[in-house]
Amino acid sequence: MIEHSARRNAAVLPKNKLFLLFRIGAERYALQATEVAEVLPRLVLKPIAQAPHWVAGVFAHRGAIVPVIDLSALTFGHPAQLRTSTRLVLVHYRLGGDRPARELGLILEQATDTLRCSPHEFKAYGLNNSQAPYLGPVREDEQGLLQWIRVEDLLSDAVRELLFPEQSMSLDAFEAAP
Repeated sequence: MIEHSARRNAAVLPKNKLFLLFRIGAERYALQATEVAEVLPRLVLKPIAQAPHWVAGVFAHRGAIVPVIDLSALTFGHPAQLRTSTRLVLVHYRLGGDRPARELGLILEQATDTLRCSPHEFKAYGLNNSQAPYLGPVREDEQGLLQWIRVEDLLSDAVRELLFPEQSMSLDAFEAAP
């Protein structure tokens, strides 16, 4: 009984969250680990003709075709460097509405470390970057600034429809097309 009362009166500490760390060039970024489904080595992808330059391609994974974007190309316009630490990270991408979440592949450089910290350590950086709404708050540490990337804000509506169309073309429709 006394122990129960002591817990009730104790200060509430913020819960720490786990983040997957990665780099784009020299800059450091973090994804919340709960958004990560799986970390894979870099794989050979099927390129998609006429797709934006940052769409790296697609690959088959456990019975599903997964689109992959190169986050370096999306963010800064140049593809991720081919390093042994460059990974293909599968994330849970929520499509919104009543549509189920899908896997989205991200090519990330140096995606080999994690960090456990309070999300309250990340602070707003004072810029309203409407062109890149996925760029979240920053955290300062001995290595400099670390920026939080929010998966749900990675894709604009048009890109989300390109990668995850509400109605994919059926085989019958493809064969019937002129």
